[in-house]
Amino acid sequence: MALAMTDGSSARSRAETDLLARIRAAARQEQFLEVVSPEEARARFDRRVSGAALPAERVSLADALGRVLAHDVVALADAPPFDRSNVDGFALRALDTLGASESRPKVLRLNEEVVACGHEPKLDVGGATATAVATGGIIPRGADAVVMIEHTELIEHGAPAIEVRRPASPGQFISYAGSDIARGETLMRRGVRIGSREIGMLVAAGHGAAEVVRRPRVAVLSTGDELAAPGATLKPAQVYDSNGAILAAAVTEAGGEPVPFGAFPDDEAQLETAVRAALAACDMVVLSGGTSKGAGDLSHGIVARLGDIVVHGVALKPGKPLCLGIAQHKPIIVLPGFPTSAIFTFHTFVAPLIRAFAGLPPEAAEEIAARIPVRIASELGRQEFVLVSLIAGENGPVAFPIGKGSGAVTSFSQADGFLAIDALAGALEAGDEARVTLIGSAAHAPDLVVMGSHDVALDAVIGAVIEHGFTARVLAVGSLGGAAAIARGECDIAPVHLVDPKSGKYNVHLVQPGVRLVPGWRRMQGILYRRGDTRFDGRSARDALAAALDDTAALMVNRNAGSGTRVLMDTLLDGKKPPGYANQPKSHNAVAAAIAQRRADWGLAIEPVAAMYGLGFLPVAPEHYDFLVAGRPHARAGVEAFLAALQDEATRARIRGLGMEPA
Repeated sequence: MALAMTDGSSARSRAETDLLARIRAAARQEQFLEVVSPEEARARFDRRVSGAALPAERVSLADALGRVLAHDVVALADAPPFDRSNVDGFALRALDTLGASESRPKVLRLNEEVVACGHEPKLDVGGATATAVATGGIIPRGADAVVMIEHTELIEHGAPAIEVRRPASPGQFISYAGSDIARGETLMRRGVRIGSREIGMLVAAGHGAAEVVRRPRVAVLSTGDELAAPGATLKPAQVYDSNGAILAAAVTEAGGEPVPFGAFPDDEAQLETAVRAALAACDMVVLSGGTSKGAGDLSHGIVARLGDIVVHGVALKPGKPLCLGIAQHKPIIVLPGFPTSAIFTFHTFVAPLIRAFAGLPPEAAEEIAARIPVRIASELGRQEFVLVSLIAGENGPVAFPIGKGSGAVTSFSQADGFLAIDALAGALEAGDEARVTLIGSAAHAPDLVVMGSHDVALDAVIGAVIEHGFTARVLAVGSLGGAAAIARGECDIAPVHLVDPKSGKYNVHLVQPGVRLVPGWRRMQGILYRRGDTRFDGRSARDALAAALDDTAALMVNRNAGSGTRVLMDTLLDGKKPPGYANQPKSHNAVAAAIAQRRADWGLAIEPVAAMYGLGFLPVAPEHYDFLVAGRPHARAGVEAFLAALQDEATRARIRGLGMEPA
């Protein structure tokens, strides 16, 4: 037993010693080889990587959608392949209809056949005769025009014949062979992206396959001891490998063929083996994580061993740790591990290369001018890109920064665009105008903009609004942030839960001209703690708070300034700042997670979140979660839909089911 304990201790000691040695080594060296500007990074990489399209491959038309033609395409057949009728009518000689009128119709004998689609005529059209022909039918020999059936009259007595009451001109209602596509003509040029219309043209011109640019095969790898496969049960300190899934999808969107290799731990030999296999199988390797110079960051070293590092470190935020390299004459790109950084640098540096390899033209960026409503600080020396949500302001678009950080998975998906802050600028000031590069269909403004405090029951109301055909944008900026936004005319509805310290009433003090207060629901705020903690179990909230404040080992988790919960917490603490006071996450969930994971012992949050995380709950005070509503005319329909949803019994039942009581 003693020997086993000694061996285990020694193993842990060796691991800790190795980790400390790597940390010290990283601290002694430069953080990156050389930090260069984004423009210089692109220029260096472009000099080393050919942006030429990959060789061609022949694919069936069923597999050609979205692909790029590698060569000019020549028509193999005429379209139409024969002279055909454009209408249901009669094929005849135009000469035989000269002088025809209502008063003096021309009489033509009918030939004994009807030319249907797909059938070849057997009889010629001679003088003063006509042949019935269907739309798309072949024009019989001898005929040079078609008259519509509506412009004739059938003679029912005697031999079959028709009266023609208006003259026909040669070529009338006939599509001649090759009039649409002529055999031998260049149908499409190389570089055309094949859509449904192009496939129709290829089929009509006799093609059953197409020579297209081969899609680049892009290996997608992730690295990090903390990564777990999607859907797996998370162990302590693990996160899901969202980067692998996001980047594989982004490769497809850019025109490439993703080859997922999965996630690998921070094991140098294992990761290098995987990268070698990826280089052997693919045209390009994209690896996320391990590109800094800290302990456990191995990727850049593997790139250096297998090839050349072209750039390691870009004066860019997010994305400074970006590493661009060449190995076996193939690009190998190491993206930062944080999701927003990885996605942003992918779209900036990797997607254009994939598009070039796939034969696609550069993606055109659309920009608009927008006002910045709040000050956005920036780090000098690095060009910073800020993801923003676009809101229709009173005097034009407003770009509200999404402040979730580069570790957030949702930031890019929730953004309408991004703006750039120059490396020499320390900030963008409130009221400044900036150029915003749009992402996707950002030009379409939502019907309803909601900014303020978030609550799980709010999702039920928004869901009801969307079910009625409206679009909504929800930005969680806190109660004070929502009150400020509605005062600036930047949102239609601001959810708030702020108590007035003077009157003790909720939210009434936030009402201002042009804004009304609409009751929402009541929710119970209380102290969260781990069940079994004797400092809290069986006590009232007041006694538990006193016990926690007397115990210096009791670590609290606070809330962010400006939130209604923070105002309530500061009221309860009455000027005290116990251990953990400076830990200020921005959501009830974060408070509960910190307590459940033993990073804190107590905090203030709403009762449904306590139940969700299996925590104890001591009620403190009922809280009013209400809505400041602006009278912006262009959003009237969306606001009315929101207010109707608040009163809808089905929505109110869902709110009750979440532990709230509608007003």
